[in-house]
Amino acid sequence: MIPPLIKLNSISKYFNGNKVLSSVDLTINQGQIITLIGPNGAGKTTLVKIVLGLIHADEGVISRSPDLRIGYMPQKLHIDPTMPITLERFLNLTEKNKKLCADVLDEVGVIQLLSCPLSSLSGGEMQRALLARAILHKPNFLVLDEPVQGVDVVGQEALYKLISELHGRLNCAVLMVSHDLHLVMSSTNEVICLNQHVCCHGHPDQVSRNPAFIEIFGTKTTAYTTYTHHHDHQHSLHGEVKKSKVSEKYVPGRSHD
Repeated sequence: MIPPLIKLNSISKYFNGNKVLSSVDLTINQGQIITLIGPNGAGKTTLVKIVLGLIHADEGVISRSPDLRIGYMPQKLHIDPTMPITLERFLNLTEKNKKLCADVLDEVGVIQLLSCPLSSLSGGEMQRALLARAILHKPNFLVLDEPVQGVDVVGQEALYKLISELHGRLNCAVLMVSHDLHLVMSSTNEVICLNQHVCCHGHPDQVSRNPAFIEIFGTKTTAYTTYTHHHDHQHSLHGEVKKSKVSEKYVPGRSHD
């Protein structure tokens, strides 16, 4: 049996005497996609920082695989518009091999922006740039903190599709923090609902019916409603229509053609 990449047992964390995480268990195995959800103040960011080793837990035990290789995509990156740094130079800060940087930008679909100033990128382009940086060194564990932050609905769908493709190619585990339940819950292996402690966890269908989940996010029908339909086009990263027979997930409240 292959040991987990990372395992957290009874993790608790305090800030200024207040407990922000209470007895959290988390096991991440190779190839899993786990989505972490919860209201604001639930401790999601704190838990991610503990997983990444950026802060230490006050209670509990953490074990990590000796060959753990983490790729991290932050929620957002603030760039001073006066800073003269191109996308290529941004990746070169992490990896000096220019061909490798170009290859990974091609893999996430923004190779044409190689020489563009980082501050000029759109929301979707910036998220792809951050994703490229996260996968530069072929991680076996990818941590994505709100990966579609600041991206429109069309761009969100494209990014989640790309994440699924990268997961398959890298055969890595993915821990994804998200509020986008309509899009994420239909494409993840396990959902963990956090509210300072683990309220519920399991397969998306199972979690969506759990009373703890419904209490936080509303009824099952509003929090987790998807169906698949087909149309004869898809959208590029920039929103242009491209003819192709594709399937799309329904997002409640969104118009569909």
